[in-house]
Amino acid sequence: MYDAYVRGVYDAASLSAAEPPKIFRWAGDPEGGAPFVEADPSRPDEVVGFDVEIADLLARNLGRTPQFVNITFTSIDQSIARGDADIGMSGLEDTPARRTTLAVTMAYYEFREVLSVRDADASRLRTLADLRGKRVATLGGTIAYEILLRAERDHGIRAVSYEDDVHPYSDLVIGRVDAVLLDNVLAERRQRTMQGFTIQPQTVAIGHYVAVLAPGNGPLRDTINEILRGAMRDGTLQRIFTKWRVWNDDQPKLYARLLAGEPVEPVTGLDTSVSVATMTKWEAARRYFPSLLRASLVTIVLSCLSMALAVAIGVMIATGRVYGARPVRAALLGYVELMRGTPILLQLFVLYYGLAAAIRLPAFAAALLGLALNYAAYESEIYRAALEAIPPGQLEAARTLGLSERQVLRLVRGPQAFRLALAPMTNDFVALLKDSSLVSVLTVLELTKETQIFATNLGSWVLPGSLCAALYLAMSLPLAALARRLERRWKSSAA
Repeated sequence: MYDAYVRGVYDAASLSAAEPPKIFRWAGDPEGGAPFVEADPSRPDEVVGFDVEIADLLARNLGRTPQFVNITFTSIDQSIARGDADIGMSGLEDTPARRTTLAVTMAYYEFREVLSVRDADASRLRTLADLRGKRVATLGGTIAYEILLRAERDHGIRAVSYEDDVHPYSDLVIGRVDAVLLDNVLAERRQRTMQGFTIQPQTVAIGHYVAVLAPGNGPLRDTINEILRGAMRDGTLQRIFTKWRVWNDDQPKLYARLLAGEPVEPVTGLDTSVSVATMTKWEAARRYFPSLLRASLVTIVLSCLSMALAVAIGVMIATGRVYGARPVRAALLGYVELMRGTPILLQLFVLYYGLAAAIRLPAFAAALLGLALNYAAYESEIYRAALEAIPPGQLEAARTLGLSERQVLRLVRGPQAFRLALAPMTNDFVALLKDSSLVSVLTVLELTKETQIFATNLGSWVLPGSLCAALYLAMSLPLAALARRLERRWKSSAA
C-alpha cells in the first residue's frame, strides 16, 4: 500500500529470500498505558492499543517484523537513546526536550490538556485560576506537570505528581485532590469507566503525540514520516483512531497543516521559550536546585520520622518475641515474616490505595506508616538477636541481686543490647533513606522523584543524577560518622 512512500529507501523486495526478516523493535509501557499500549484482556502476554497498530503499520511498510519492548514510560527516552529499541511510542508528547536530545517524528495526533473536577465543583472550578490553594493532580514529567508548576507560581495551586493516569481520577472522585490536568484522550477514556467527575470544555494547552528515535537515526525517522504522511492521506490513521474512539475534529486540521508542509509547534498555549531544554545545563541546574533541596528536606524528615517509629515498634516486637507467651511470639513472628516476605512497594499501595475505601490516609502519613511498619520487622530481628546475645550469667547475676525481669531488661540487658544493635541499625537507616524514593508512587514529592522530573525535562540524567547522588551522600555520610563516633565512645567507656 505504501511502496510509493518508501521505495528506494526500504525496499523489502530487494531482500534475499534466504535472509530472515529484520526486527523492528519498538518501546512502550503497557502499565496504565491505555489506549496507547495496554495488555490485551483476552491474551495478557500481548499488547493492544492505537500505538501498537501504528507500530505494526510502520514495521509492515519497512519490511520488518514488529517486536514490542516493555520499558517504563519515564525511561523510554533514555532507552531509545542508548539503543534498547529502534523507536519509542507510548503517548509520547512533543516537547522541546525531546526535540533537543532525540530524533522526533512528525506529529500523528493532536491532544488538548483539559481540566477535570468533581461534578459538585463543575460550576465554580472552571480554570486553573479558580483552583488557588487547591491540589491539582497530573503525571510527572509531562507538559501538564510543567503547566501546573507555572500555575503554582501564578495562581497558588498545589501540583501533585502521580506515576500513572488511573489514580489521579480515582483520588479526585474520593476527594484526595481537587482537580486533574491531563490529555483529553486520558480524561475521556477514564470518564467512560468512572463516574463522579466532569471534564471542563476549556482547553488549557494543545500538544501532539510523536514517536522518538535515537539522535543519529535521522534517515529512519524521515522514512517513518513518509509512511505517516501516506497513512494520513489514505485514511489509515483515521481508521485506527476511530477504532480506539479517539478520532475527533482536531485531527483533520492537523493533517491538513502537516501535508501542506506547515510547521507544528510542540506545545500551543505554553511559553516554551523558558523551557529547561532550551537552557544551558548549569542554568537548568541553578533553576532546579532549590526544588531538589526542598525534596531533600522531605526525604530526610520522612526518613527520620519513619526510622524513629520503626525503632519503637521494633523494640516492642523484639521484647514480645523474647518475653511473650507462645501465642504472642507466634503472632509477632507472623508479622515479621509477612513484612519481610512481601515487597515494600506492594505494602505502600495497599496502605494508600487498597484501604482508601475505608481509611483515606494522607500521602505523607501513608508513606511514613508504610516505611515504619516495614522496617520495624527488620529492626525487631536486630534487637531480638542483640537481646539474646547478652551472656546468661549476667542475667542470672542480676536476678540474684533481686532485680525484677523488667529491671533486668531496663538496666542490664537493654543498654548492652542497644550497643550491639547500633551498627546494623545505622545501616538500616541509610537503607531506609534510599528506600524512601519508593513513596513517590503515593504522590510524595521526594528527592528521587524531583530528580526524575528534572531529568525528563532536561532530556539527560547525567547532571540531575549527579546532583541527586551528592544530596543523598550529604544526608547519609554525617549519620554514618555519628554512628562511628558513638561506637568509639562506648568502646572506650566499656574498656
